[in-house]
Amino acid sequence: MQPSSLARSISPPPTRKQSKSLLKAPESAVEHDTGDINAETNPPVELLDGAPTLAAVEAGQAQIQDHLDYFAKHLGNTARQQPGPRLDIEDFQNLYKRNQHSQGCHFVIHQHDHPISGVHYDLRLQFSESSAISFAVPYGMPGNANSIRPNRMAIETRVHNLWNNLIESASHATGSLLIWDTGEYEVLPRPQKQHRLTDDELSDAEEPTDQRPQNERLATAFQSRHIHLRLHGTRLPPNYTLALRLPSTHTFKPPPRKPSRKRRRLDPGKAAALAKQKAMPVSSDTEDENPANSDPASRSPQADWDAALASEDDDDDETTAALIRATNAYPGATNTINSIHQRHWFLTLDRSSSGFHKARSGPEKGRWVGGWAGEPFFVRGRDVERSVVTGRNADEVMRDEGVERFVGRKMWRAILE
Repeated sequence: MQPSSLARSISPPPTRKQSKSLLKAPESAVEHDTGDINAETNPPVELLDGAPTLAAVEAGQAQIQDHLDYFAKHLGNTARQQPGPRLDIEDFQNLYKRNQHSQGCHFVIHQHDHPISGVHYDLRLQFSESSAISFAVPYGMPGNANSIRPNRMAIETRVHNLWNNLIESASHATGSLLIWDTGEYEVLPRPQKQHRLTDDELSDAEEPTDQRPQNERLATAFQSRHIHLRLHGTRLPPNYTLALRLPSTHTFKPPPRKPSRKRRRLDPGKAAALAKQKAMPVSSDTEDENPANSDPASRSPQADWDAALASEDDDDDETTAALIRATNAYPGATNTINSIHQRHWFLTLDRSSSGFHKARSGPEKGRWVGGWAGEPFFVRGRDVERSVVTGRNADEVMRDEGVERFVGRKMWRAILE
């Protein structure tokens, strides 16, 4: 029998009923809404030309033999003729096909406009034949080597099915999801501290190149809490390299527990002590990597993220919910990389590995120069960014999927400095 958690028109299926207070739309919008996202019963599966809808496939209401063929046809039928970097459908299919094995290194960056957590970017990295580790990056990939806000927050989320890398869709419950970029990744060696070496030392220091598959190198780097990741995509510039680091203060964060039905009042003394503890800054090994030193605007979605992620675990099917919490993986995916829910990583542009160097003289002295040809790129959000596969923006994805009167979270702003 199919668990009730898979009978929802979103992907991946949630395991908790969303709070009506968080998802309630204005009365003027509700009057014209095409669906009730809090409905207890599911509408019948609609068929388009004999094929199940995207929502039905993503929710587990319909089974298909070939996810790649299904999504490629759908995306091909919705493509727009828009300027900008594009990956045609045939290349999109070939990219996925050549990574459909145990040593694949496929990646995708989704732009996701979620009704609770708001606009963010999901970086998903294949680590096995069936599964991909996922990071939520609220403000997208950094593209300016001289930014005054070089750090990003990257939040570990659930392990996804690899075929989720193909999705471009929309629903009232999860908002719009479009493919911002996709390609293959390469894991670089962790940079070592440089010092002068003699000729003999240089000879002794030479080590053979790591010949292991990229996904095995990713697993090793992930366990060491330092990942230097080069992304070979369509939109991202050549040699684009990220550095992800997990501070020692975030080594482990247990999965959220199911909240109690009744709230207990805290003793005033305990409540004051708890509030004081939460107000304490998080320590870090370096000043640049301490989120307390970054702009508060870059951390504004965090309360919503914690609320959204912690509210996943109450559903009619307690067995499925408990399994997801225990494994940190959605049904069909396997967490063999030991991903832990909601750990906070620091993500930044690896400027040296991306080809930049600091100018020692001239008008650019002290600035990072070289690297990519042309101007830095900036991630400008849902109203500007388009899919690298279909050329659609978020509103066009919504319209194509029949989602009307969507109420999204506002106040997202791009990092342009």
